[in-house]
Amino acid sequence: MDKSKSQSWTWHFDQPIDAVWPIMSNTARFNEAAKLPRHEIEETPQPDGSVLYIGRARKGPFKLEWREKPVNWVFEQWFEHCRYFTRGPIAFLCARLKIAPEGAGCRIDYEAEAAPANWLGSLILATGFFPAIGKNFGKLAKEAADFAAGRRDTPFEYDPPVVGAEAERRVERLVADIEATPHGHGLARRLADLVLKSQEVDLWHIRPLALARDWEVASLDAIEACLQSVKAGLLELRWDLLCPRCRVAKAWVGSLDRLPRGAHCPTCNVDYDADFSKNVEAGFRPAPGIRRLESGEYCLFGPMATPHIRVQVEVEAGKTRRLPAVLAPGPYRLRCLDPGPVCDIDHAGGGFPAVIVGDDRVEAGPVQGEGEILLENRSGRTRVVIVEDRSWTKDCLTADRVTSLQAFRDLFSGDVLRPGDEVAIGQVTLMFSDLKGSTALYERIGDAAAYHLVRDHFAFLAEQVREHQGAIVKTIGDAVMAAFADPADAVKAALAIQHEVAAFNGEHRGEMGEAGIVIKLGLHKGPCIAVTLNERLDYFGGTVNMAARLQGRSSGGDIVLSQSLMAEPDVRELLAGQKLAEESAVVKGFDRPVPYFRLPAAEQA
Repeated sequence: MDKSKSQSWTWHFDQPIDAVWPIMSNTARFNEAAKLPRHEIEETPQPDGSVLYIGRARKGPFKLEWREKPVNWVFEQWFEHCRYFTRGPIAFLCARLKIAPEGAGCRIDYEAEAAPANWLGSLILATGFFPAIGKNFGKLAKEAADFAAGRRDTPFEYDPPVVGAEAERRVERLVADIEATPHGHGLARRLADLVLKSQEVDLWHIRPLALARDWEVASLDAIEACLQSVKAGLLELRWDLLCPRCRVAKAWVGSLDRLPRGAHCPTCNVDYDADFSKNVEAGFRPAPGIRRLESGEYCLFGPMATPHIRVQVEVEAGKTRRLPAVLAPGPYRLRCLDPGPVCDIDHAGGGFPAVIVGDDRVEAGPVQGEGEILLENRSGRTRVVIVEDRSWTKDCLTADRVTSLQAFRDLFSGDVLRPGDEVAIGQVTLMFSDLKGSTALYERIGDAAAYHLVRDHFAFLAEQVREHQGAIVKTIGDAVMAAFADPADAVKAALAIQHEVAAFNGEHRGEMGEAGIVIKLGLHKGPCIAVTLNERLDYFGGTVNMAARLQGRSSGGDIVLSQSLMAEPDVRELLAGQKLAEESAVVKGFDRPVPYFRLPAAEQA
């Protein structure tokens, strides 16, 4: 057959690289907008630990089958995507994109290369193949430029499915129902428009934290609006079990009681367990009755399919590749696409260390010149070398975070684990409260009045906890156990409780007289396990016991904090300038004296 043919195009953008790259490197979104066909991918693990990817699709009259190679890319520099066909008129197809600064904006050089498999393929490549690419992709590039410059609301022109009049009325009712609750926050209409008008790739995994950033709203508002939309029937909630390597969901369920203990990722050829803090994500998608999504891929690989991966490049055995790359300071993981060892580093900026891959090791080598990266393959076979950003969780609503929100516990109290199941939580901050002198309170004002007062005090605590992105786990007598995903939020809630209790007492002075309630607080951060107890999602382990014991050390009006909580930089910054007393005591269940910090009432700012 004829040799390969290629053609290149250049597109100019007014906006800088960081505004254009996320649009033009989103190959799934780009392919959907270009009306390329969905395809299925079959992943077959190989004896050497790698994975064979076979793609299948239909394009017009042709049934296509190909070997899908992992995409090569360097973040905000270039990507290369190649397919090798075993069925169809084309034998080989490769797309390459390079992006570079140009004045205040940037330019993209795009190249398509293809080789025919037969006479029909030769005819296709000699006639309309490349002109069609230039016309179609050039149009999309113009739309992307307008979107990056703020001249249009969506990245690409897209014809969403037609919505009938009855469906529109139903959606309008759902929007009104959502906004009638405390959790709508004026976002229901935007969520409805997202569901009805967006490309499918935007709806496979709706992430509330990403919406909050894009819409410039509070993250809690976006999360609560999504949760309420599930309850109303606009969205559905999925628990995704993310692969710890590629961060893609390889198993998902509709409720926690169906959550598997682990899963297998065929893409990475690894088995992994469920961890609420690391890889169980609360994801959202349209309710099937509102908009049903089609199955199939627009692009399995691609820079924006796994945006935490900054470098993914194939290196042949015994070879070295030196490439331009600018990697921001932060935590990184060096590894290969196939299973094997990893190397975690903290990059301070400047030159990045070389990535050296052996048969049974991955290590950081000498620091290279600034603006470049060196990949060295000392193993006996071709490897796909990866540099990934370990701070990938910024848009991931992990299970530990969402289950520690009051809205989730109010709306989905029945979404619990199977009896006897337990799931690890790498970190949670727990706050225990109690009333000082509650026995005397009951004697002074009587059981009925005390009961109503305690009930109102629970509502007061719940309000403060919810406002600081926490949740009441349970009440125990006059005490409360609350959970927070963010340690700083827990401390802010504790400060707010002690600050606002005076106002609470003022509102209830007629019931109590001059003597008001005094609240004791203890907080601790650490790992635990999530379990189902008394038909509710609960926490169990040493962290729970320690938090409860620290509350017992409170004298009332103060806040007692554990050492591990005070070790958090955000907590130290929050309490900077306040005089904390360092103390220790022997507490029940712990062999040695437990050190802790006390923030007296007089020191709380």
